[in-house]
Amino acid sequence: MKSKSGAKKRFDVTGTGKIKRKHAYKSHILTKKSTKRKRNLTYSTLVDKADEANVRVMIQK
Repeated sequence: MKSKSGAKKRFDVTGTGKIKRKHAYKSHILTKKSTKRKRNLTYSTLVDKADEANVRVMIQK
């Protein structure tokens, strides 16, 4: 089964097997967002445990 090419570009598996993702809402309409909010959206985070199984199916890992 092929993996979803969009998911391959968006998710990354860490060395311990967790899945990293980037935050949304950082691409446009940035003038009304505070500097602190934009800065915190810069960093990556982990996929929630409830969504992890679905993401693994999409990226086949």
